[in-house]
Amino acid sequence: MTTGAVIAGIGQTEFSKASGRSELQLAAEAGLAAIEDAGMTPADIDGMVTFTLDSNDELLLMRCLGIPELRYWSRTPHGGAGAHTTVQHASLAVRGGAAKAVLVYRAFNERSGRRFGQPNQRVTPPGWNAYLPFGLDTPAKTYSLEFQRYMHRYGVTNEDFGRYAVVARRNAATNPRAWFHGQPITIDDHQDSRWVVEPVLRKLDCCQESDGGVAMVVTTAERAGDLPNPPAHIAAIADGHLVNGSVMFNYYHDDLAVFPEAEFLGRQLYAAAGIGPTDIDAAMLYENFSPIVFMQLEALGFCGPGEARDFIVDGHIDLEGSLPVNTHGGLLGEAYIHGLNNILEGVRQIRGTAANQLPNVHHVLVAGGRSGMILER
Repeated sequence: MTTGAVIAGIGQTEFSKASGRSELQLAAEAGLAAIEDAGMTPADIDGMVTFTLDSNDELLLMRCLGIPELRYWSRTPHGGAGAHTTVQHASLAVRGGAAKAVLVYRAFNERSGRRFGQPNQRVTPPGWNAYLPFGLDTPAKTYSLEFQRYMHRYGVTNEDFGRYAVVARRNAATNPRAWFHGQPITIDDHQDSRWVVEPVLRKLDCCQESDGGVAMVVTTAERAGDLPNPPAHIAAIADGHLVNGSVMFNYYHDDLAVFPEAEFLGRQLYAAAGIGPTDIDAAMLYENFSPIVFMQLEALGFCGPGEARDFIVDGHIDLEGSLPVNTHGGLLGEAYIHGLNNILEGVRQIRGTAANQLPNVHHVLVAGGRSGMILER
């Protein structure tokens, strides 16, 4: 079963720590690469979707790319929590007739410009007034309170989290697109890295701050039949938000050791695609921090509560395992472009063109806790 929408083209810039050019140029380079990969021209694009956090003005990007007419645009709230929602908006647009081909993009200088991982002076929503006065001014501090409850419940240690980081960096080491290409780590390297939030997160548990751009073209399955590259069919796509949830300060659920939004997301995706967790050949899981991989593996039904540690130790998420995870190195190893680069890896696995290509890939789950999709060959 598919939604009738496909990802027909993908593109990116190099991933770096100092791009040396504007965020608009990064968006234009990635966008043009995706359009060309789809076998289209800018004149074929009539829709655009990005994040509310993206600095790039749609009209300026239109001019840079040479898109003559645009009849649909939208933005999804926040950052990584809405990474897959961008594709949901695009797929709804092409299926509903609001657009024929939608360019989804995200570009920033997160390392050489404004660093998301550092405290910044900025205008914040009123809800943040309950947290900023108490020092919760960076993502690492904010999420660690929730992760620590998970650690306490299941007896998980920071060294256990490091087992995932080692896998991510091993996959990145054999991916030429990754910032950490050729740079695997050992568990000792992980344990020797400095504390960011003791005893929860070390430096090597944290995603990168990256410069770069990523883009993709979403169109209909009918249109994709005339295009040069095999499309990745969107078998299911969904959001999962619950009352008392919060994208950053998720402290209001009764049990902080579980991820109920991801559970809700998984139920929707499996029902829509008509498959279950055992039918997934690979998973690209958003990991701003390594513990969230543990919580998503459990919430999405790949293992039981508290079992992610053993699931990883037993090799299930390795390239040769039952569920390879983040085969490109993920946000820890490849780059952090708010999760859109994970979607590109899912498309490459479906196409058969990934650097760490898996055999016989039919279904890839790409998820970020509160949004996600299942891609199908």
